[in-house]
Amino acid sequence: MNQVSELGFFVLLAKAGSLAAAAREMNVTPSAVTKRLSSLEDRLGVRLLNRTTRRISLTNEGEIYLHHAQRILTDIADMEGLVAHSRTTPKGLLRINAPLGFGRSYIAPVASEFMQLYPEVEIQLTLTDRPISLPDEAIDIAIRFGEIPDSRLFARKIAANRRLLCAAPGYLKRHGRPATAAELSGHQCIVLRQNDATYGLWRLSKDGKTENIRVSGKASTNDGEVALKWALDGHGILMRAEWDLARYLRSGRLELVLEDYATPPADIYAVYLEKLNISAKVVAFLDYLQESFLPERQERDDNPSIW
Repeated sequence: MNQVSELGFFVLLAKAGSLAAAAREMNVTPSAVTKRLSSLEDRLGVRLLNRTTRRISLTNEGEIYLHHAQRILTDIADMEGLVAHSRTTPKGLLRINAPLGFGRSYIAPVASEFMQLYPEVEIQLTLTDRPISLPDEAIDIAIRFGEIPDSRLFARKIAANRRLLCAAPGYLKRHGRPATAAELSGHQCIVLRQNDATYGLWRLSKDGKTENIRVSGKASTNDGEVALKWALDGHGILMRAEWDLARYLRSGRLELVLEDYATPPADIYAVYLEKLNISAKVVAFLDYLQESFLPERQERDDNPSIW
């Protein structure tokens, strides 16, 4: 077996964390994985992994081997990408990460259309409740809201988006409508705890002045869909992205609050690593994703634009 294949085998094995998990990933028996690992160690003349019945751990030599194996495999992928740059037909595995709710409602349908348009592309869509790190994870494109803090990443703006404050008409009838940001502290607010955002602290701006308002209420959650359902049920005031609220604002089930205040930016971006900018599948998906959010496309699909 060639050495490049062995590098890939060892990287997969280290990531899997156990011989059994690696065997499932490779669709072979654990004994086959053990035999292949022993053959690699015999050829190198060193022990790369410490084995127990449940897990494996890297030896010092194993850490060195893994570090260089990952670098070499990345260099090979970059080289092949450069050689294949002139190919116009996107193909291969495209790995995408997106937030849970937005991924289900918007990215998944776009991915489905894209696979029909480009049959040679496979898509692996991972939905998470917090962003993952592209440089550290095997992800080609990640969907993000607001500012992009990692300077190692490139970002393309997919659509404009805002965070809005809203509440159900029933809640506003019972508790009144706040006139200033400061009055939020006296209201029931549905607090959404996601990512690394400061819990229960809302930042609002007006006339060049920014206020950090500490809000609270009897309802809090780390799931955006749950928070939205509670707002619809009249449990309090919610700050949520426009894409999530638009249909309920149009129907009147939710009403805007403090419309004259601005909230932190929530524009939608697709972020990717520089080296992947040359990949035909990445470029094609970014183009298709951006086009799917154009107002004329939304109208053509009989799905009114929310932006």
